[in-house]
Amino acid sequence: MFKQLAILLVLFQLIAGNLLAQDEPLKVGVIGLTHSHVHWIFGSEKQGDIQIIGIVEPNRELAQRYAEQHGYSMDLLYSSMDELLANTQPEAVTAFGSVYDHLKVVETFAPKGIHVMVEKPLAANLKQAQQMADLARKHQIHLLTNYETTWYPTNHQAYELLKKEDVVGATRKIIVRDGHKGPKKIGVNQEFLEWLTDPVLNGGGAITDFGCYGANLITWLMDGKKPSAVTAITQQLQPENNPKVDDEAIILLQYDQAVGVIQASWNWPIGRKDMEIYGLKGVIYADNSSDLRVRIAEGYDGYDEQSYQLEKRKAPYHDPFSFLAAVVKNKIEVQPNDLSSLENNLMVMEILDAAIRSAKQNKTIKLKE
Repeated sequence: MFKQLAILLVLFQLIAGNLLAQDEPLKVGVIGLTHSHVHWIFGSEKQGDIQIIGIVEPNRELAQRYAEQHGYSMDLLYSSMDELLANTQPEAVTAFGSVYDHLKVVETFAPKGIHVMVEKPLAANLKQAQQMADLARKHQIHLLTNYETTWYPTNHQAYELLKKEDVVGATRKIIVRDGHKGPKKIGVNQEFLEWLTDPVLNGGGAITDFGCYGANLITWLMDGKKPSAVTAITQQLQPENNPKVDDEAIILLQYDQAVGVIQASWNWPIGRKDMEIYGLKGVIYADNSSDLRVRIAEGYDGYDEQSYQLEKRKAPYHDPFSFLAAVVKNKIEVQPNDLSSLENNLMVMEILDAAIRSAKQNKTIKLKE
């Protein structure tokens, strides 16, 4: 009798401990500060889903500058990933250095069973992406990719209208446009600019920086299907600002019953992240993060239009780091076709690899099933 009670007590303590751990903030390490999207995580920490327990950044001046802006202690700063590991026990890390450095982050933390979220795109090239995927699978960690557009309520509403409500009929064309005036013109900090305009450290120019958004969204809307062919053109319209990389890219994706058009540019006069989905009966316009329009065809060129202004998505689907915490704590499960998933983002890298080769070789690249 007493033995059974003791066993029940131990089980209760284990369950209570697990529940308590699920409610505690996720312990996160921030790897690198040179990607200016890093400001996002410092703002998100205030929500309480994560706790930043260490920051890896060898550039102490940059770290000090951000500490003054965001109010974190310089005691959190470490000069290397090894030093972070020697002094802290993160449950997950987020990568905010160059895209080329993503592989090193996964090589360091995956064998320790520490989960990783990287800023888009997944990797600087397809070979690196495949190496990262192999490590993530071998060590059974989550390897997630963060895009700003993943958290747009308009994109998810567009998905619902297209897939579940069949509002515009079968998909025939998806156009995704992303970009701004260019990194130098919008005034990104020098530490970011140095690698963002480097063909090795970033994998390319606008074709990777903004082409990845379209590849990510179109792959999601096409249920993870691989395009049969990729055709791309790139140009350099600002050689004085982007001497080493393209700043204009158009990527065409061919599917059996649809086409995808990605317009990635550092030459837009007005910054944008928008999408159009054309079906047999009408069009869905995701104009930005909150404004959505649906046009249903009437006659030759007439239409009936409905406009929507959407609220932010509910937690944890409103914020990348709340999402990361929920995934690591097993509160939600990442599906293979999710925007953040490894499967989706390996396809993104295959599309970008084909697009870069297509532009260089001036020909259409056929993709094998």
